[in-house]
Amino acid sequence: MFNTDPYELKMTSALEHFDEELKKIRTGRAHPSMLDGIKVSAYGSEMPLNQVANITAPEAQMLQITPFDPGNIQHIAAAIRNDPSLGLNPSDDGRVVRVPVPALTEDRRKMLVKQAGEKVEEARIALRNIRQDGLKDAKHKKENKEISEDDMKLVDKEFDRLMGEYQGKIEEAFRAKEKDILTI
Repeated sequence: MFNTDPYELKMTSALEHFDEELKKIRTGRAHPSMLDGIKVSAYGSEMPLNQVANITAPEAQMLQITPFDPGNIQHIAAAIRNDPSLGLNPSDDGRVVRVPVPALTEDRRKMLVKQAGEKVEEARIALRNIRQDGLKDAKHKKENKEISEDDMKLVDKEFDRLMGEYQGKIEEAFRAKEKDILTI
């Protein structure tokens, strides 16, 4: 019998990647994960922001970044300012960087929903590619007489079931994110 478990694991990791991508799309309120994609030049190399500073959200519209080394404060502020997808303008007082998160305009909200929709499509493509790889392997085994025609049909049904399940999870996550973005 053909084992679909490795492909199910790949689908799970594709779903986890999709969830991480959705977290990067900002909503109306401040959240530390908004800055996950930021790289800071510190100690002679590019490092993720969360490795050079502690990020908190003390208020709904404010992020506070406390660097582990105060010498990196200018680099942190510059890295955030230079990311056009965020559109944030940080300020520092020499010890911490404060990042006010402006309220989203209606146009910006629609653009963010569209951006989330693109992430949904990327996740669906990843799932389809995983299914195709699995079906290709199953067909190869069928040609080599390792599995029967009936087993092939069962494998096909199992992949259809997995696709339906994971598509539903993606749709559910997208709806929750869309609601989050459009909530004022």
